[in-house]
Amino acid sequence: MILNTSCIEKKAAISNNSKPNIIYILADDLGYADLSCYGQSHFQTPNIDKLAQEGLMFTQHYAGSTVCAPSRSSLLTGQDTGHTPIRGNKQSEMGQLPLPRESYTIAELLKDNGYVTGAFGKWGLGNSGSEGDPLNQGFDEFFGYHDQKLAHHYYPYYLWNNDKIFTLNENEGLEKRQYAPNLIHEKALSFITNHKDEPFFLYYPSIIPHAELFAPKDYMDLFVGKFNPEKPFKGIDEGEDYKKGGYGSQQNPHAAYAAMITLLDHQVGEIMKKVKDLGLENNTIFIFTSDNGPSKEGGADPDYFDSNGIYRGIKRDLFEGGIRVPMIVKWEGKIKPNRITDHMSAFWDVMPTLAELLKVDPIRSSDGISFLPTLLDLGKQKKHEYLYWEFHELGGRQAIRKDYWKLVKNKVNKGGDYLLFDLSKDASESKNLADEIPKKVKELTELLETARTESKDFKF
Repeated sequence: MILNTSCIEKKAAISNNSKPNIIYILADDLGYADLSCYGQSHFQTPNIDKLAQEGLMFTQHYAGSTVCAPSRSSLLTGQDTGHTPIRGNKQSEMGQLPLPRESYTIAELLKDNGYVTGAFGKWGLGNSGSEGDPLNQGFDEFFGYHDQKLAHHYYPYYLWNNDKIFTLNENEGLEKRQYAPNLIHEKALSFITNHKDEPFFLYYPSIIPHAELFAPKDYMDLFVGKFNPEKPFKGIDEGEDYKKGGYGSQQNPHAAYAAMITLLDHQVGEIMKKVKDLGLENNTIFIFTSDNGPSKEGGADPDYFDSNGIYRGIKRDLFEGGIRVPMIVKWEGKIKPNRITDHMSAFWDVMPTLAELLKVDPIRSSDGISFLPTLLDLGKQKKHEYLYWEFHELGGRQAIRKDYWKLVKNKVNKGGDYLLFDLSKDASESKNLADEIPKKVKELTELLETARTESKDFKF
């Protein structure tokens, strides 16, 4: 029998093309209200706004944690911080505490189902050669920062290109050096082009707008002088070799913050254009979100920009401002445009959502619930019984949300300081009801104490 190989190849191509490309863009320390479509008025984010107009905006989406590493661990493993392996920004002998090799990640899920996978930006879950190296966690390609400490710098000495060091130029003066987010962005665009004929997963964890507050001159020029009075930030100066220490100094931190988010918005627009120009728009899912709430580090001023909107708290808090983040999802022709949902969801829901999309068995280790019915506006959407977070700095913190009730437990290591809020009436968490409704505190405390497993690396 003679096989018609061209027919076989055509069928394979059809099969591959039936799987949508997935582009997941993760901003770093971007507040809930740092996008104009979510209420920012000091500057505009037209490309991300366009993504929202053409897709679905979530108003009750939560990050995995209130700082970088555990939030990423929660996203990639589909587990909340009561179960995910990395529950804090902890260092090991090799640098960043690595995600264990046996972890099953979104990248592995997609790779097992015919996707080529690439990560471009800030990893933060293990250095090169460790168990947590992205190349050991399901990614075919990586370009960017392994260690999140290095990712504090926008003009670093080097980045990682898979398992090789990629050295940046060392011309005198920052403006003559290579701005790392631009290099990473070009690599991400090339990944899309190189894999346009096969299903791909592009994980794009940008370092913007995490401190330090640096942007290229052409972006700074758009905003210098517009946000006076400025509060100059005195960091480690160039002559003190700031890239081995803390954040660099910034004379115009307000302008820099707006410039950085404007640059990120332009990069999102360029990704959208690349997808459209390649004819992939109808078969590509875009997801845009942030890893936690806004920060006050390096001269950042969330109060000036009202970065957390009506919500209390910032990065490192388990109040809403520290963990509630924007999320926008677009899928041309599949997700109805210009919609807003108040469905309560979290980072650990992304993995089961993709599993349902691909019609594969649910991930048993996941704490998540697929929000695919909400995306497609089809079928009955399951809801969480509760959402749980824990944080191991500042005396230990825990939080649990059930329906509209939210319990925050601060000073865990000293017995606990309990705060109870009714988010349906008090979204800004301004009135502590713990003394008024002790039965609800007791109920949520019992749930909170059973919502986690012990961790050898993260103990209260």
